[in-house]
Amino acid sequence: MTVQALISNKELLSQQEKRESNARSYPRRIPLAISEAEGIHVTDMEGKKYYDCLAGAGTLALGHNHPVVIEAMEQVIRDKRPLHTLDLTTPVKEEFVNELFSSLPEGFRDRAKVQFCGPTGGDAIEAALKLAKTATGRQSILTFQGGYHGATHGTMSISGNLSPKKNVQGLIPDTHFLPYPYTYRCPFGVGGEESHRISARYIENLLDDPESGILPPAAMIFETVQGEGGSIPAPIEWLQEMRRITKERGIPLIIDEVQTGIGRTGKLFSFEHAEIVPDIFVLSKAIGGSLPLSVVLYDKDLDCWEPGAHIGTFRGNQMAMAAGTATLKYIKEHNLVQHADEMGKRLLDALGRLQYQFPEIGDVRGRGLMVGAEIVDPSLPKSTSGSHPANPEIASRIQQECFKRGLIIETGGRHGAVVRFLPPLIITKEQLDEVIGIFKEAVAASIVR
Repeated sequence: MTVQALISNKELLSQQEKRESNARSYPRRIPLAISEAEGIHVTDMEGKKYYDCLAGAGTLALGHNHPVVIEAMEQVIRDKRPLHTLDLTTPVKEEFVNELFSSLPEGFRDRAKVQFCGPTGGDAIEAALKLAKTATGRQSILTFQGGYHGATHGTMSISGNLSPKKNVQGLIPDTHFLPYPYTYRCPFGVGGEESHRISARYIENLLDDPESGILPPAAMIFETVQGEGGSIPAPIEWLQEMRRITKERGIPLIIDEVQTGIGRTGKLFSFEHAEIVPDIFVLSKAIGGSLPLSVVLYDKDLDCWEPGAHIGTFRGNQMAMAAGTATLKYIKEHNLVQHADEMGKRLLDALGRLQYQFPEIGDVRGRGLMVGAEIVDPSLPKSTSGSHPANPEIASRIQQECFKRGLIIETGGRHGAVVRFLPPLIITKEQLDEVIGIFKEAVAASIVR
């Protein structure tokens, strides 16, 4: 049977189920086959159009098939540029590096080095860990509960999610999980602003305790907004404290900007909200303009690894560099960073109003266009930090009701009870209001009282 003959969603999904790995995930929750895509919309094989507020898990900063991205890719072909170069340089690569470096914070720009990695963010996180260990000669890694850094053997070792780890032996040793400031479900049971202050004091004491059991770390790594962990933004004061604590103790700070970077949170790089600069940060997803690309940017004082210390056949993806350059330029020229901030606040405000109508929406949070609504069971008692138990069943129903109405969103967080919004940065007020309206209908349809 040819692909052309498979004209329905059902037929393509059936073929996918027969032939693809049991590890496939999104089609189980979002059962469609995409025929066309443009801007914020995707169209399935039967002509139904959806608002895509997953956007390649944040990869599609400019949405699907944006004209400037298409033109950049076509120009590479028209000019007969190489498509694959390992780490050999080209005019396309040099233009990308120029655009990337001109986008860096002033205090970091003149000290920055860049390492091109394999096509995924996980590979770049692996490179960042190797760099920190090489530069410091140490082995311990400090990471955080709820964090997500990839699905490779190493990145899974430093991620919080237990499910993927249970059948995988021999994860990276000397990995230490610290309490992330999750205000709604405070790990210390206090909630509110005191949560992040206790977290910072706890971490500082641990690092200074001669009997903490943890050797001097090679690095600390975290997301400024935990994505897969449930759209949890770290308070600005806590981010500043982590930078102070690591700097004073000579611990390289790695910030994972794979999902938060390139305007997603209302700043070009999410750490700019706190006016800090990490020693190392990682970019992927949106940096390739919808194509596979990942890079590590770091302070030149750490640049002590040997030639070939981190390699990857597809680190020379020229078309992704051209698309990434076009995306960065467009975001800056059209002030999409501020637009993402404004649209994010509009979304948070709307979801906050829905909380009064639906107590099942226990918490609304996020930064920029990286927003989550945590779904709870309000009939059950609250915890000591003031939160009702998570309700993944209703969260899943909300996702499915949204899908029926033409809206693609994702769930995540603890127990899969957080409904997550990651729309393209180009979303308009009118489109956002339609998305909110669909979500409201889906919540109402999902709750049985």
